[in-house]
Amino acid sequence: MKKYSFLFVLFAVSIILACGGKQVNTQGSEADTLHFKYAQNIVMIKQAGATIVELKNPWTNNTLLHRYILLSDSANFPNRKVDDTPTTIIKKGNHRAIVCPSAHATLLNMLAAQQQIVGVCDFKYMVSPQLQQLVKSRKVADCGESMNPDIEKMIETRADLILVSPFENSGGYGKLDKTGIAIIECADYMETSPLGRAEWMKFYGLLFGCEQTADSLFMEVEKNYMELTEAAKKEHERPTILTEKLTGTVWYVPGGQSTMGRMVADAGATYPFLDNKQSGSLALPLEKVLEEARSADIWLIKYNAPTPLTYSQMLGENKGYAMIKAFKTRRVYGCNAAIKPIFEETPFRPDWLLQEFVNIAHPLKQPFVGRYFEPLK
Repeated sequence: MKKYSFLFVLFAVSIILACGGKQVNTQGSEADTLHFKYAQNIVMIKQAGATIVELKNPWTNNTLLHRYILLSDSANFPNRKVDDTPTTIIKKGNHRAIVCPSAHATLLNMLAAQQQIVGVCDFKYMVSPQLQQLVKSRKVADCGESMNPDIEKMIETRADLILVSPFENSGGYGKLDKTGIAIIECADYMETSPLGRAEWMKFYGLLFGCEQTADSLFMEVEKNYMELTEAAKKEHERPTILTEKLTGTVWYVPGGQSTMGRMVADAGATYPFLDNKQSGSLALPLEKVLEEARSADIWLIKYNAPTPLTYSQMLGENKGYAMIKAFKTRRVYGCNAAIKPIFEETPFRPDWLLQEFVNIAHPLKQPFVGRYFEPLK
């Protein structure tokens, strides 16, 4: 029966491919396709006994990054490919996972599936109290840095999944490819809208056996986000918001089609680089930023430091900052990522970050109190 089930899944996938992407099952009728409302780089097709998940390659048009076949049966099936797309067959739920992106470790905690985490990478950058305690008590293994992981430690965890962030032209995952542990490529960060990225939680919920919890959480996120967006549209003033600051001689600002650029617009504000068509970061010199955003009303900065950032420290870094309107009017807000879980929470709770953006862009009479940002001293 296991053999026939496996052949059925491969046959179903083959038919989908042969039909040029049209979702049909072995009887020729339409399959149950999960239509994502916001996410553009993921498709899920439910077949009898299995769900086929196809991740689009965000860097190359009309190609797939990875295909996952999630089986309802608990049996272990061999990993085979039906075409040139990397294809991995995995059972749903009850995994032992090593999680490299901190946002996904936090998401599993939100989905009450944190018990399936047996290891993490880049632990020194994680500020979640729950994860800190789990690693310090050795209930979760510290597997080193994601770019140079401790392979022996990973194998010791007896993990069956590794969640990683894929990169363009990465050339594979080196030593990770040789561990025999299934690799989950978390390309959600390449989505071009905040809700598009958050909607990937439906995939992770299905993978870790908490589908209903993930669906319910996303409905809450979507409701909150849309209500905030609609309220912000009614605001008459649309202040200009600049983000980030120099790193060495380069200022990395979000592209106009990035989730951050979209979120600024959704907060009822104006983003200086909204006309740019990139979804990633733009590497700009200070002169270019001053040319485009010197008149910015608000300036939001994420940094990592043992002490809060101040105006005097910023002037010490670069006196050119004083030319920006928000600096002159003291409307600069900082988020110290060393103690604030902005990178861990907001990818899948963009409603929390949007609430903060709305409060900053359209302040009420009471003093601003933020979850992530605070006015610079």
